[in-house]
Amino acid sequence: MPGIRVEGDEFALRQPCGEVECVATRDHPVALTVRHLGATDRRYTVVVASVDGGPVETNAGFSVSPEHGPEALGLADTVITAPVDPTRLTRELPDDVAAALARTRPGTRIASICTGAFVLAAAELLDRRTATTHWECAPLFISWYPHIRLDEGVLFVDDGDLLTSAGAASGVDLCLHLIRNDQGTALANHAARRCVAPPYRDGGQAQYIERPVPDDPGASTSATRQWALEHLDEQLTLPQLAEHAHMSLRTFTRRFRDEAGLPPRQWLIKQRLDRARHLLESSHLTVDQIAADVGFATPASLRQHLGTELGVSPLAYRRTFQATHAARSA
Repeated sequence: MPGIRVEGDEFALRQPCGEVECVATRDHPVALTVRHLGATDRRYTVVVASVDGGPVETNAGFSVSPEHGPEALGLADTVITAPVDPTRLTRELPDDVAAALARTRPGTRIASICTGAFVLAAAELLDRRTATTHWECAPLFISWYPHIRLDEGVLFVDDGDLLTSAGAASGVDLCLHLIRNDQGTALANHAARRCVAPPYRDGGQAQYIERPVPDDPGASTSATRQWALEHLDEQLTLPQLAEHAHMSLRTFTRRFRDEAGLPPRQWLIKQRLDRARHLLESSHLTVDQIAADVGFATPASLRQHLGTELGVSPLAYRRTFQATHAARSA
C-alpha cells in the first residue's frame, strides 16, 4: 500500500509503485493533499514527516504532528513540498531542509504546492526548468531565481519528474493530476467525488479567474456547460452554446472564459478527452466508437488531441491502464 509522509516543513507519499515524500510548511494545504491522496481506496499510503520528527506549526491556527522524521524521504517515490508562509520565505535553503531533501533517491518524482516551489528552487531542483507558484509571490520568485522559467498564470506545471502548482486549490488539481496519471481517470474522479472537488481542471488553465461568480446568477454559463456535458456526442458549435445561454456570441465567449478559465472550444476538447480517457480505461469500445461517443468528428481527431495532451495513441493509453488493472487484480 502506498504511503505519504510529512517532513518538518515537508511531507511524503508512498505509492503502490513506490513511495512519495513531501515537505510541508506552515500552511493548511497539507491536509488537503493528504485527504485527496487518501481518498483513493488505499492505492497510496500517506505518511507525514518533519525535518526533526516534531510538530510543524501552521499559519492556520493549528499544528501538524507527523509520526516520522527526515528518514521517510529516503523511501519515497514521490516527494510533495507543501507551502511556506510567504512571510517566512528565504532565498537560501535552511540546512535541515536541505539535509532532508538530500535523502531522496535518484529518480524520485518531486512536486510542490503553492510557495513550496520556493523550496525546490532554493534546492536548485528547478534550475533551467519550467515551474509555477502563487501569482502573488511570482515577482519575488522571478527576482530570486531568474534562471527558472516561471509560468505565473497557470494552475500547475508538469515538467516530467518535477511538478509545481499555484495556490492551495490548485494543489488539489495537482494531486488529482497525479492520481489520473498513476491510476487512471476513474479513480481520480472517485477521489474528487469523495472530497467534493471538481474532477479535473487542466494545468494550463488560468490561475486567476477574473469573475468566478457572476453578478447576476441568471447570466452565468454554468447551465450551458452542464448542457454541453450532456450532449458531448453532438457536434456542438459556439453559436449553439451562446443560443442556449441566451447571450450574444461576444458576451457568451467572454463570460465563459471568465467563469471556466478556458475558451469554449478548448473547454469542450478537454471534456471530450476526459470522457475518452475514461472509456479507454473502463470499456471495450473501439477507438472509432469512443471518438463518436465523445463528440470528436473523426477517430483521427481523437488521436491527434490525445497525442498532443499525453503523447500517446488511444490504443497505447488503453494498453497501459488495462495492464495496470490486470497487475492489481493478479
